[in-house]
Amino acid sequence: MGFLRIRTTVDERPGRLASLAAALAERGGNILGLSVQPDTDGTVDEFVADIPASPDVVKAALESAGGRRVQVVAANAHELTDEPTRALLLASRLRAAPWRLPDLLVELLRADDARWVYGDAVHDLPDPTLLVVPVAAKRAIKVRRSRLPFTLTEAARAASFVRLAQPPADPAGGEREIRLSDGTEVVVRPLTAIYREAVKDLHDRCSPESRRFRYFTSMPALPPRVFDRLCDRGRGHSLVAGHDGQVVALANLMFTPDPGIAEMAVLVEDRWQGRGLGAALARMLVEGARDLGYAEVRATLLSDNTRMRRLMVSLGATLGYTEDPGVVEARLAVGALV
Repeated sequence: MGFLRIRTTVDERPGRLASLAAALAERGGNILGLSVQPDTDGTVDEFVADIPASPDVVKAALESAGGRRVQVVAANAHELTDEPTRALLLASRLRAAPWRLPDLLVELLRADDARWVYGDAVHDLPDPTLLVVPVAAKRAIKVRRSRLPFTLTEAARAASFVRLAQPPADPAGGEREIRLSDGTEVVVRPLTAIYREAVKDLHDRCSPESRRFRYFTSMPALPPRVFDRLCDRGRGHSLVAGHDGQVVALANLMFTPDPGIAEMAVLVEDRWQGRGLGAALARMLVEGARDLGYAEVRATLLSDNTRMRRLMVSLGATLGYTEDPGVVEARLAVGALV
């Protein structure tokens, strides 16, 4: 029959594994791979075997030897790789390309597919062929494998794998200091409601042209509903840069309905432009998008916004015209960040 992947649950008793191995040997099976995983009601033994017997014959033999919930599926020679080595190679690929997390989870778990899911915290699913792996507060990856249910051990492996793609905890609560090209230091913090008046003052100090480049209109004041949306961590991540008690720049990363894509925008007070602040904030947004698992960041720009166009190109973005001749779209694969 060829290679088979065989999984069965057994009671925790001495000799059970030997009984299963003997049952496979009696059917001409050669065990080429074995893993043992603890579960809620026993131990899950998984074999990769070269065996001439049919799946039905193998299942009946293992059930007679004390196996429960026996499942037998086709396998191939590629599944005979050393599991620790395979996991380490996948971990190395994840560290180099964290935005590929769903694809690499599929490889790790030998699953059928994986996709991002959004919204409130996801509860445990009753379907054992689906595994939801939390990534952030309202982001998770749903992995599907129709042939074999997921075990508790595999869920733990997936959770550990995801942690490799996440940034280390920030002991300063998200606060960062950056030094600009002229040596000036500014402090960058997450946007919260406490900055409402400071952001209002920032808009008052910005020129109509700077506001037009940011909002496509010379919007003299930021509407309260827009400010509240920028503060909503379920819709995106926003940053403010401060110096000497004033907010001098605002940067926004907004989630989109298209999984894997986020949109960014930056507003820098006129007298702070040309000093590297916008570039530093843009880079932070892209790095944040990558850590959240996004594959691409986009920015919609007015054609005459030369400074922002140069900034996006410097990060590695490509520019393309839209249906509106006065508007261009910058697209940046987060893995291309330079």
